[in-house]
Amino acid sequence: MQNLQKMLPRYSMALAVVFVVTVGYLLTRGNTVTVEAGKVTRAELVQAVYATGYVEAESVASLSAEISGKVRAIGALEGQRVRRGQVIIEFDSRQPLLAVQEARAAVAEQQALARDSRLKLDRNRRLFSEGAVARQQLDEAERNGIQAAEMLSQRSLQLKSREDDLKKLAVTAPFDGILTLQNVKAGDYVNASTPIASVTDPGGYLVTVEVDELDVPRLRVGLAAVIALDSMPEKRFNATVTRIVPQTDRVTKTSRVYLRFDQPVAAVQAGMTATANIVYSTRQGALLVRKSSVFQEERKDYVWKVEGGRLKKQPVRTGDSDLTFIEVVGGLKPGDMVVVSPEEKFREGMEAKLANGKKAKS
Repeated sequence: MQNLQKMLPRYSMALAVVFVVTVGYLLTRGNTVTVEAGKVTRAELVQAVYATGYVEAESVASLSAEISGKVRAIGALEGQRVRRGQVIIEFDSRQPLLAVQEARAAVAEQQALARDSRLKLDRNRRLFSEGAVARQQLDEAERNGIQAAEMLSQRSLQLKSREDDLKKLAVTAPFDGILTLQNVKAGDYVNASTPIASVTDPGGYLVTVEVDELDVPRLRVGLAAVIALDSMPEKRFNATVTRIVPQTDRVTKTSRVYLRFDQPVAAVQAGMTATANIVYSTRQGALLVRKSSVFQEERKDYVWKVEGGRLKKQPVRTGDSDLTFIEVVGGLKPGDMVVVSPEEKFREGMEAKLANGKKAKS
């Protein structure tokens, strides 16, 4: 019992030392935070409107069958290049050809009648001048000549109409391009007005984007834009605003804006998904911090500034911003060190260590 009594004071003293060391360690550790910080710098502030949309071909011709009939031959397939006037689809129908032949025969017959009428008229005029025929006979010859000429004109118009119908047997390319649709094959019966082919000019593509109505007033024709395509995520393409549709969709609250690539883009196709940043303002020498650095309390903006290796809650006044940075117009100067990602546990005066393990200095 006496040995136990002698040991208790020593044991209590050891516990007390451990307790003091532990509390001290926890207090010290609690006042030190590891932060990612960056220097406040002056740089170019680029403000842009972000929008999404699709690539569209600037020139697309949708072709339909103008007559009903059976497909006789296919002149081009999807994905192939075609030349202006090249036959894409040809129909098999004898009726338009027979109609042209009949119309040509009728014109030839009427030409002969008109020629005879002119000869008779000339003869009657000569005889009338000699007093060999009456005025009534001359007038009748003139009427016959006029009627024959009018009938020839009508027959010629009918022939042209029949020849136009004959041309409808062949669906041709209206311009040089690529056949992006061809959905019939030889032997198919196609009704008139059925869409059967599309020709796209690969030389010109537009990007159509939907812009929020709040951003539309910032835009104007001629602004520069940067395009990213989902199919080519590692590349960026320059473009220019060419049209702004003055109509806001009541459901989506967006307006349509057209952008044209500044240079032809290889491998681009209509229908590809695209995103655009349309630059509406550029200012040099703006004092910038990351948007993530700024937080609000009681409707005031603050940043955690690293000063003398410790955190300082610094009030700031902010200005314009882009997708990543925000302008600081008061409260900071170039070279100040600011925490990139503030945390709720941060307190004034905490010791700050950089994420790389070094002590932060301002």
